[in-house]
Amino acid sequence: MRNLLPLIGSHPGGRSALTCRYRCGDACFQDIPNTSDNEYAGDVIAGALSRRSMMRAAAVVTVAAAAGTAALAGPVAPSAQAAPFAGRHGGKPGPGTSGARGLRFAPVAPNTADAVTVPEGYGQNVVIRWGEPILRGAPAFDPDKQSAKAQAGQFGYNNDFLSLLPLRGERGRQVLVANHEYTDEILMFRGYDPANPTREQVEIAWAAHGLSVVVVQEENRTGKLGPVSRHPLNRRLTATSEFEVTGPAAGSPLLRTSADHTGRKVLGTLNNCAGGTTPWGTTLHGEENFNQYFANGSSATDKRYGIGTAATERKWERFDKRFDLAQEPNEAHRFGWVVELDPYDPDSTPRKRTALGRFKHEAAQPRLTADGRPVVYMGDDERFDYFYKFVSSKRMKKGNSRAAREHNLTLLDEGTLYVAKLTGDSPTAELDGTGKLPADGEFDGSGVWIPLATGTTSHVPGMTAEEVYVFTRLAGDKVGATKMDRPEDVEPSPRTGRVYIALTNNTDRGKAGKPGADEANPRNANKHGQVLELAEHGDDPAGDGFAWRLFLVAGDPEDPATYFSGFPKEKVSPISCPDNVAFDDHGNLWISTDGNQLGSHDGLFGVATQGERRGELKQFLTVPKGAETCGPLIQDRRVLVAVQHPGEVDGASVEKPASTWPDGPGKIVRPSVVAVWRKDGGDIGV
Repeated sequence: MRNLLPLIGSHPGGRSALTCRYRCGDACFQDIPNTSDNEYAGDVIAGALSRRSMMRAAAVVTVAAAAGTAALAGPVAPSAQAAPFAGRHGGKPGPGTSGARGLRFAPVAPNTADAVTVPEGYGQNVVIRWGEPILRGAPAFDPDKQSAKAQAGQFGYNNDFLSLLPLRGERGRQVLVANHEYTDEILMFRGYDPANPTREQVEIAWAAHGLSVVVVQEENRTGKLGPVSRHPLNRRLTATSEFEVTGPAAGSPLLRTSADHTGRKVLGTLNNCAGGTTPWGTTLHGEENFNQYFANGSSATDKRYGIGTAATERKWERFDKRFDLAQEPNEAHRFGWVVELDPYDPDSTPRKRTALGRFKHEAAQPRLTADGRPVVYMGDDERFDYFYKFVSSKRMKKGNSRAAREHNLTLLDEGTLYVAKLTGDSPTAELDGTGKLPADGEFDGSGVWIPLATGTTSHVPGMTAEEVYVFTRLAGDKVGATKMDRPEDVEPSPRTGRVYIALTNNTDRGKAGKPGADEANPRNANKHGQVLELAEHGDDPAGDGFAWRLFLVAGDPEDPATYFSGFPKEKVSPISCPDNVAFDDHGNLWISTDGNQLGSHDGLFGVATQGERRGELKQFLTVPKGAETCGPLIQDRRVLVAVQHPGEVDGASVEKPASTWPDGPGKIVRPSVVAVWRKDGGDIGV
């Protein structure tokens, strides 16, 4: 038996101190914002066994209803049948094959190569790099001649979420939408002085945040993609672009500032992490670690959102008073939302959707109900914070008419916001914090969706509806939501309707004075994370209850605390810190990692969710030194990943780079989007 893979570093979450400093404002070194004494899953076991019996009966009904039903494909399945939690189903793999369909490739071994490493027989190319011009008039990138004006026309920094949308009438072209989560000025500017940034550097950073829309062209006979610069649909949205506030909290006094007396117009979007693609052709973008951009917080609500009381790392408050909460106490309330963008209308104003609540949004991926109403699942990426969903009260209109598009752009402004409360079904005595499976062989249970607000009606005692939307974390505290291990990206399966939630890690679980292990978060000092699988009652996304179980407990397969849905652990790749997730057309879940603590660089993994190979997990690629794998997007013949913060390791700078990716020695390190394809032109993993 081989030894367990070594842990690397001592920084919480496995990241370098430099990454934590610029991406999230050293969140892991700050006090945990959630100090509420509400119940967590380990405290609500009572009644679970009888509820479990009810859930199993419900699962049998679901199986009977689903029998013989064809699997649905596409980004969202309006009436996908949820497979039961009792047992696996599906056919055996064909003769001469290895792996579930879509995962038939030789897994990449864990490694520390300063490159994007892909399976044998696969090729790759850099689609677009930080600084490449995409707007008319933007200059070619020159790291020594940067300007805010140039950056506002160039591809932004630290790409994260990716979406590819069809472009009718233009053969071989698609519309690529990318988030730009944060800037690392130490790796952007020569001679950068963190204590004394210049106005020019700050304005370049403002322009490097936000979103990019760029049309891409595929190359015949390969999977290569490249940008179509100066296409009419190309667009940059930055920290100073205009955004509209919509929904039930729009215009609230809590959102008004000296520059915006209406509470309806915000400049910029910040720290956009994961997101989603809607079935009506728009993209959703979650504002995550926005707290780090604001100085001099003083209120209890500031503290609950992790906003500090002193100066910020980037010192933006020196150059714009809106980042100084002593002068503009409501400005921070205008961030932490889900942004909706129409990539097909370059003149449209993106909208911040207040009905979806304000917290550290990691993702927002819709699924449709049987009658066509969108349901959006969302995670709050913080230790001991919550998992949410929004159920629209309006039905989507089909088609691409102007009337249909205008109607569909209102779908996320009216509905009900919920938070999740999970209950385990095993006795507390069986949960020892090591990750050892309870006697029933699974970490599983049931849960309820607790309503927080519907339109202008609050369901939370002591809070108005506006307060619920603006201070959603406090609403979750009051109703006793379950404290989770950093709920990040969330994806409903287009085939089964099950929802998969990446819980990245939580090294504070079980520490003195903090919540201990429970069945949904079964390990104290959780370094490696887990993936939770959720099935709505009756396969109704608008319902008020669900069953859940842990699909995967990450770590070295040799570690007895790991779990891969019962699949033989000697046949899976080691995985640590699941972050972004996506599905392929075969129903496989693809997982990117952030902060691998097993001695390898971060990577992208595919795992079967159905059939006899359920739980079979294989590594598809690794990223360069210091980088994170973001925004995975899986097409039939192509995989896209956003390679974020390459070379971001302690002690690195422009003068002393830790990585030479993507352009080799002597070139500045640049976050980029990468496409991977089969060299023989076949489908991925088939």
